[in-house]
Amino acid sequence: MKDINIGLIGFGTVGTGVVKLLRQNEELITKKLGAKLVLKRIADIDVASSREIKVSKGLLTKDAGEIINDKNIAIVIELIGGYERARTFILEAIAKGKHVVTANKALLATYGNEIFAAAQKNGVDIGFEASVGGTIPIIKTLKESLVANRINSIMGIMNGTCNYILTKMTNEDKAFDAVLKEAQKLGFAEADPSFDIEGTDTAHKMAIILSLAYGKKVNLKDIYLEGITKISREDIAFARELGYRIKLLAIAMLRNGAVEARIHPTMIPCNYLLANVNHNYNAFHIMGDASGPVFLFGQGAGMMPTASAVFSDIMDIARNVLSGNRFRGPLRSISEMEMTPIKLIPMDDVETRYYFRFSANDRPGVLSKISGILGKNNISIAACIQKARVKRGSVPIVMTTYKAKEKNVQNALKKIDKLNVVHGKTVLIRVEDDLT
Repeated sequence: MKDINIGLIGFGTVGTGVVKLLRQNEELITKKLGAKLVLKRIADIDVASSREIKVSKGLLTKDAGEIINDKNIAIVIELIGGYERARTFILEAIAKGKHVVTANKALLATYGNEIFAAAQKNGVDIGFEASVGGTIPIIKTLKESLVANRINSIMGIMNGTCNYILTKMTNEDKAFDAVLKEAQKLGFAEADPSFDIEGTDTAHKMAIILSLAYGKKVNLKDIYLEGITKISREDIAFARELGYRIKLLAIAMLRNGAVEARIHPTMIPCNYLLANVNHNYNAFHIMGDASGPVFLFGQGAGMMPTASAVFSDIMDIARNVLSGNRFRGPLRSISEMEMTPIKLIPMDDVETRYYFRFSANDRPGVLSKISGILGKNNISIAACIQKARVKRGSVPIVMTTYKAKEKNVQNALKKIDKLNVVHGKTVLIRVEDDLT
């Protein structure tokens, strides 16, 4: 039986999971592959600390070059994360003719165009299933299962930390700050959670998804981004009353050859599958022109779920090695030579429904002033809720709209917020209730 040598760069949480999975399911993996995967070397800056799984000291090195320059290693697994060192290691491995597996979403979202072009030029494969959605096979679904489809839309819950926070706020009526502290204690959120709660992590994943769904190069900075830090218990309660739940959604929609790409808190109907994805789980709703709706759900992060996704790529590439195929390609839907910059619809031109919460004086004529400004900006009111006074002279007024253009909404709110009968800045949350 043939051996296929692999090298691991990064022996942190996910790297440990990869070694653990290889150990515990080695017999099963060997049977399914028809060859034996041999972990020849592990590189990490810390080779002294104990891990969940023990390996021989001879397997460890601080020098990633020992893996990259080893002619007998066919597949390099990069799991250190970050940018420059990971980019250098991957490009060096590609230049040496080695296949690469990575979970590094930030790197691929930022330097993916360079890395994939280098891989195609050198005739090697890159596996990156673990970069988006953890154990959910979203990459393979877009690259393979839906390859003949025009992707009309994708809506995804792509960050487990944000989903955990919003779930706890919804189910237990807790404030954002309190739930965030709880998530940090449980290890669902980092000590500095800004990467997650401000939406950056979701944006990295969204950039990768867009490149696969539409076969286009994506500039990360062009994706509209809004995090969850301004979501309050009050808005979650009003959402419930209106029949919605709030989720941080990544949304891509094909419109006349261009694409909407936006990430923001979104109200979705309580009876939708996405609305019922809770805690740290992730999910994707994909609409293909031939397939119709496809829904994927699972663990979006964690040691073993992510290791599972890493192994799906290792197995695919190892099968190519066994059959003598160095590069089956394309790596991202279409040839890198054919990929052109994506045409994104400006956020000002996006049309959707909206939820507004105003804090206004409790006196006659206030509603007419607000609705008048909305009407002059072509915004039609679908529903209105006015609660009892919560403090002297001020009441919360909640409105939902029919579809309106973002530019018109922003213009209207600027004028409304200047009214002497309105206090503070209007809360805006976008509403999506059409997944067809």
